[in-house]
Amino acid sequence: MLHPVILSGGSGSRLWPLSRQNLPKQFLALVGEHSLYQETVLRASRLPGAQAPVTVCSDDHRFMVGEQLQGIGIPSGGILLEPLARNTAPAIALAALHLIAASPEAMMLVLPADHLIEDEAAFRDAVERALALAEAGWLVTFGIQPDYPETGYGYIARGEALGEDGFKVARFVEKPDLATAEAYLADGGYAWNSGMFLFKAQRYLDELAAHAPAMLDAVRKAHVAARGDLDFIRVDADAFAASPNDSIDYAVMEKTARAAVVPVSCGWSDIGSWSSLWSVAERDGDGNRTEGDVIAVDTRDSLVRASERRLIATLGVEDLVIVDTPDATLVARKDRVQDVKIIVDKLKQAGRQEHLFHRKVYRPWGSYDSIDMGERFQVKRIVVNPGAALSLQKHHKRAEHWIVVSGTAEVTCDDKVFDLHENQSTYIPLGSVHRLRNTGDAPVELIEVQSGSYLGEDDIVRLDDVYGRR
Repeated sequence: MLHPVILSGGSGSRLWPLSRQNLPKQFLALVGEHSLYQETVLRASRLPGAQAPVTVCSDDHRFMVGEQLQGIGIPSGGILLEPLARNTAPAIALAALHLIAASPEAMMLVLPADHLIEDEAAFRDAVERALALAEAGWLVTFGIQPDYPETGYGYIARGEALGEDGFKVARFVEKPDLATAEAYLADGGYAWNSGMFLFKAQRYLDELAAHAPAMLDAVRKAHVAARGDLDFIRVDADAFAASPNDSIDYAVMEKTARAAVVPVSCGWSDIGSWSSLWSVAERDGDGNRTEGDVIAVDTRDSLVRASERRLIATLGVEDLVIVDTPDATLVARKDRVQDVKIIVDKLKQAGRQEHLFHRKVYRPWGSYDSIDMGERFQVKRIVVNPGAALSLQKHHKRAEHWIVVSGTAEVTCDDKVFDLHENQSTYIPLGSVHRLRNTGDAPVELIEVQSGSYLGEDDIVRLDDVYGRR
């Protein structure tokens, strides 16, 4: 049986300002109606013999993973929470240990959550060819047939043929300069390193034991001490932190004598930058990809993405990327978008928040949108999903006013519990223990006005929370 393992730990910083730490690119619908994560899960679910997917993600994204699986009607084979980032090799080891506990012969198909594949039939054919090699004990990676000299990807050099299914890996190559990439393309024996793998879970652990025993020891301890938390599996944070931080390429694939590559041409892209998104998107006759409220005049070969509430107009420009969000706008030449991470680094250095959060923030109970803020006040538009509830909490440094716009909210304030209907409001004094619950079958929308000496999200003392947050 084939067990898809979805790696969903990336931050997608090169797609800022749309992709941010609390809502990275894999959970965004960048191409089509589903997010990249959902597309990856759906694609894997259609493979012959595919079982429920195992997802490895950060603790911060656990509810998004659960909600997005529910949104496409796919059951989970386990959602493993990384307490901190330790790269792909430990993440895959966690999934392998999880799988062999129930199925010692488990076959793992490891897929990054944020890749695009346009030719699903070619992908399926490559997986079927790779299965024969994996059954024979090979650790298989998928090499994308290059059609231009890309300098943003690593490459795989083919070795001797392994029948008709694939080749031995001769070597892995870091991202090359343009001249080297052109030479690889002309040679014909090199492929882009896709970061997708297929192997038996036990074979991977055996290779890890041989080449990175300290990593395997740390991950095994973290897994043994794991505990269930609602629909999630929390591994031991201290044990996992002791693992070396390494990719599967460095930890295993470059060292094993049993690495194989299966070539495939399947319309693959890692959507690693705005220019790569432009290249795979449907464009108009002038080469433009526009989304939202956009007026483009004498504009060529550009990507323009407007936010929900603002018009973007362009005049006499070309080869630009313009991405607007409610709190940040990026304007860049298309040939410079690989450097967007520099802006993210500057935001971090300045202690700002725009690389971490959108103005609209999703929570397991719904969402809130920070409409306005200033010294000693903040205004939020809050939406609480049917059947959902905020935590029972209090604040030391702020009071709140709630005004219900639509729906009916059940309000707890100290020893009082009462309903609040449309156009009604209430006051939550500083220090009061309070909760808002939606007991109806329609969303509750309200306006919250906060006032006080400090308005940060860390001034929340949770006394009880149905989602297990601390």
